[in-house]
Amino acid sequence: MKIDVYFTPAHVDESLIRERVVVVIDVLRAATSIATALFNGAREIIPVQDVETALKIRNNLGEDVALLCGERNGKVIEGFDLGNSPLEYSREKVEGKVLIFSTTNGTVAITKAKQSRELVVGSFVNLSAVARYISDRSETDVAIICAGKLNMFSLEDAVCAGMIIDQLEIQMNLPVALADGSRAAQVLYKRFERSISKLLQTTDHGKYLSEIGFEKDLEVCAAVDSVPTVPVLVDNRFLKTYQSREGTEQ
Repeated sequence: MKIDVYFTPAHVDESLIRERVVVVIDVLRAATSIATALFNGAREIIPVQDVETALKIRNNLGEDVALLCGERNGKVIEGFDLGNSPLEYSREKVEGKVLIFSTTNGTVAITKAKQSRELVVGSFVNLSAVARYISDRSETDVAIICAGKLNMFSLEDAVCAGMIIDQLEIQMNLPVALADGSRAAQVLYKRFERSISKLLQTTDHGKYLSEIGFEKDLEVCAAVDSVPTVPVLVDNRFLKTYQSREGTEQ
């Protein structure tokens, strides 16, 4: 298994990931919110890039079935039901619902990777579940795409990528070939592994979220393995949970 890490979606050559399992990482906060929503019973999630598409899909599905979810620059989109805080995606709000989801960074990265062989969403909260998913496909090469922030490098996404790689190589003892980007991500993880929570408080994106009132989100996003769910993109539209060898993630 070869693993490449792309530190922003802008660096991705779509022709090179078509036969790969792709993990899209957006720690703050899309990947965390998507995993949380599915864990709390959301029926499915439709990632879209723009508000107009989201409104059209919701009109087709109906307000009783679908919720409009997402943010721009960290804040809920005007007229939407939910923003991008994982704390908003409680069972009482999302169970049985279709979520139409659009964010500044995460859904852009997902769209970039839609032509891949398989696409899953990962963050610290579902890290071990994502690693198991990859290990079940050990004959397939992997690309990890960090959503970043406005096509710029985000430290938290790179560290999360490094942690996934470390689990695969060290804890699961898989034979992996690491490209330079993967090695760099693993080195970053080793530097910050002792305090993921403190890391998120000091990154550019983490500090910005604190400034606009989402400091509590950082603790949620730093809670490693708190959500045993892997969102999987199916039929180019829907994100659903993954059933691993060790049981069903609900």
